[in-house]
This record gives sequence, C-alpha cells and structure tokens, in this order.
Amino acid sequence: MVLMDLPTYPDPGVLLARLVRSQGNGLKSDTDLPLGELSPIPAGQPPTEEFLRRLGERLGMQSHDLFLVAGLTIPDDALLFDEEAGRELPKLVQRALRLPASDRRRLRDLSQSLAEVPPQTVAPKRQHPYEQYPPGFGSLLVRMLALRNLGWSSAAKVMYLMSGVYLSAATIGAVGRGVKELDAELLDGFAVVLGSPVAVLASLTGVHGAVGRRRSPENIDTAALLWDVRHLTAGQVREVSHLADGLSR
Repeated sequence: MVLMDLPTYPDPGVLLARLVRSQGNGLKSDTDLPLGELSPIPAGQPPTEEFLRRLGERLGMQSHDLFLVAGLTIPDDALLFDEEAGRELPKLVQRALRLPASDRRRLRDLSQSLAEVPPQTVAPKRQHPYEQYPPGFGSLLVRMLALRNLGWSSAAKVMYLMSGVYLSAATIGAVGRGVKELDAELLDGFAVVLGSPVAVLASLTGVHGAVGRRRSPENIDTAALLWDVRHLTAGQVREVSHLADGLSR
C-alpha cells in the first residue's frame, strides 16, 4: 500500500523545508537551511536563485525544477523550446541508452557545444490550454518534464525506454491534472527521466515505496543528456541522434 504523508498540496515554503530536511541537516525551523552550507531564507521572502542552485546541487535536482517547487516564475530564456525537437527525443534516448559511458559523454559534449549559441528562431514556450494544471504533486512532476521539452507523448515514450514504466500520453496528462494519483511505480519512472534520486522525490511528494533500482549509469547519463538538449532545435537534436547512431555501429 502506498502511504501519502500529505493529503493536500502544501505551501512552497513547506515543500522546500521538506527537501532541506531530507538531507538530515538538523534544521532549527522550516525556514532554516543546511547549517554551514546555505544562508537561511528571510521570513516571508522567496528563495534566491543562488539558494536554489546550491540546494539543487545537494539534492541532485536542477535548479529550475526547484523554481517550480518554490512557486517562482521560470525565466523566459529557460523556456526556449522547439516542439518538433521534443518529438525527436525518444529516438535520441533509445540510441543513447545503447552506448558505453565514453560515447554518452561524447553526445553530451556535442549537445553542450550546440547549446552555447541560443537558437534565433525559437520563442519562449507558451502553455497549451490542456497544459493548465491545478496545483498538485502530479502537475509539479509533469511540469518538470516540460522543462526538458517533453510533451505528454514524448514523455511517455522516454519514461518507458528509461524505466520500463509504461504510460500512455493521456495518462501523463491525467497525472498532471491530478486525475491519476501518483504511486511508487510512477514516482520511480519520473525520477529516472528527471535524473533525480527517487528518495528526494519521495520526501517532496510523500509517496513512499519506490526503490530506485532503475538509477543506472546509463539512465543517469541519459537524464543529463535530456537536460543538455532541451533548448536545441529539431535539426540539432537530429545531429546528436545521428552521432549516437554512428557510435552504436
């Protein structure tokens, strides 16, 4: 049976405090941060970008994922997504997972070099009507997928390739809308694609029972690759995928 610690969606400050506490740093209050590591958030003020960056490093999460946790607006330059490129990601993931670590590193090197020049033809993403989600843990995780340019269909395919957790595109949407409740298996699948330790996501969501056995070197590298390519154009993603195809032969 899956135990839910939090029947309702908490305030962002509570969520951040849960993540900080998950690191076992003997906090003095819900607004204190790891002692000797980070400065505390002043009462009544939002966390700084530097705080979220450093907390993300401790947790194994991307700082923009923590922007979502903290209820902060994502900067426009972090929302430059080519939707056609998103549809190319399952093919790239399938090829990357077959490669040894050294070749996965080559894919990341190429992706990072391509990302150094921001695309001139890609505008900041605007949400489709069906992506208007109510507050909730499911919508939080689905919006984290969207920060990787993963729409419902691509997210479902990538999650299956990386974790073996099979969901339809509609089920991804149902999770985002809160119609489909999170459980341990789903949390495992999200953790693999997001590249976050499942124990951290469990502390955030209150969903326990996921074991994190799918956190392999291949999946860790591929999750990092998904983050590297998130702002690339479709042509650039195909270039990285072509390299992966050549390396696998």
